[in-house]
Amino acid sequence: MSEENVETAGSSRKPRSASSRNTTSQRKPWTPPQVLETPPAPDGMRYRWIRTAIRGEEDKSNVHMRMREGFEPVHPSEVEGYSLPVIDEGKNAGTVGVGGLMLAKIPDETAEERNAYYSRKTDNQMAAVDNDLMKDEHPSMPISRERKTRVSFGASNK
Repeated sequence: MSEENVETAGSSRKPRSASSRNTTSQRKPWTPPQVLETPPAPDGMRYRWIRTAIRGEEDKSNVHMRMREGFEPVHPSEVEGYSLPVIDEGKNAGTVGVGGLMLAKIPDETAEERNAYYSRKTDNQMAAVDNDLMKDEHPSMPISRERKTRVSFGASNK
């Protein structure tokens, strides 16, 4: 007789093997499924969904632009352990994609350089707007340059 099946008289204890850390796991709470569920990117890379079609027509210019920026399509073999949808037809056949979107990867350093470029571009545009606005400022009615951004979630605290 195995040790797991032996119960002591009057004892309601479970066998030690049934309560090991390996066999018990916490239940995950239910969450709605996500259409664009993305696995974690490998170290040194980032994932992003790229539009390949809009209203049933291919969007080649968007895909080509993203490829020139440094993005590369992700193949299902790169995300083992996940069952992700695959594009069946067209130029991007065999890559991860769903509903006119394709999963693409980019190196972290390239993504940071890209973000820095667009941040500088935004700063330059804001400086140009401020300069254009301030040239029309009258001394008796100064224009304030205070900018505030506030993000809040849920009920406001009144």
